[in-house]
Amino acid sequence: MMKHTICITVLAAVLGLSLSVCSKQGSPDSGSSSQGTAPRTKARTFRLADNHPDGYPTVLGDLKFAELVKERSNGAILIEVYNNAVLGDERTAIEQTQMGDIQFIRVGTNPLASINTKMNVLSMPFLYRDTEHAFKVLDGPIGEEFLTSMIDNNLLGLCWFDAGVRNFYNAKVEIKTPEDMKGLKIRVQETALMMDLVKALGASPTPMAYEEIYAGIQNGIIDGAENNWPSYMTQSHNEVAKYYVVDGHTRAPEMILVNTQVWEKFSKDEQTLIKQAALEAAEYQRQEWLRQESDYEEQALAKGAVVTKLTSEQHQLFQDAVAGIYAQPGYNSYAELIKQIQETR
Repeated sequence: MMKHTICITVLAAVLGLSLSVCSKQGSPDSGSSSQGTAPRTKARTFRLADNHPDGYPTVLGDLKFAELVKERSNGAILIEVYNNAVLGDERTAIEQTQMGDIQFIRVGTNPLASINTKMNVLSMPFLYRDTEHAFKVLDGPIGEEFLTSMIDNNLLGLCWFDAGVRNFYNAKVEIKTPEDMKGLKIRVQETALMMDLVKALGASPTPMAYEEIYAGIQNGIIDGAENNWPSYMTQSHNEVAKYYVVDGHTRAPEMILVNTQVWEKFSKDEQTLIKQAALEAAEYQRQEWLRQESDYEEQALAKGAVVTKLTSEQHQLFQDAVAGIYAQPGYNSYAELIKQIQETR
């Protein structure tokens, strides 16, 4: 009996020593190590919504952002990208992000204008001289002002993505002047600015979800739409609307936003990490945009699209037709800000 008692005592001592050693070294889940690195917290997972398909430049930018955040947080912060509008169309996804059901979103300024009219300023017709000018504005104090302008709407912008210039395309007629647009039913995003722009050109604006454009043109509900080269081709709109005019009537910059309550729960170091990852992802996305934009234009031509490049005189006709928008109520109140953008060098 005494022999058994001694054995049990020795076994208990050995187990106690083993547990003590494990406690000092840390379990695999604790993230601590013999080198004294900080304990790793349990991974937190967040969702990022995007309405574009796999391989689209903004989606690649989203994925780069998620990759950098995961890498630099040692896996403590995970961002899962849900593209193809699986979390809802743009309007629905914006509302869900405001409520915090979705934590991050990639979206353009046009749909955001429905909850913050100031966003219209960045999409005013023929506002920018070129891409370089646009990003001089967006990467400077004016752009920073816009990134923080939606805090009252529970949204904080982190970076600016390129979305190129928007052009008109339709199924009926080659467009060379605003006169050619008269009577055409053109799909627009659900913003007053885009409706005013299309009306000024003599066409009939028709608000419609992005995902419904193909069927809308195919079924004759609309005659055409307006968008950039990647959107035109990745959604196969070239199959139902072969006439594409490179008029460059507007730019609608895009951004990654985060729900403000989610943002406030990150530590200062985590906020810095996430912000830097977003800025680097934006640089990557802009390069990818330029590459794909050129590729998709070539593909459109190869597949039979009738692409019209305007002369400087024809281009001026479009600018003249929409110039009056700047004086309309709701836009003229931002005259000073618009002037600052135009004068940015």
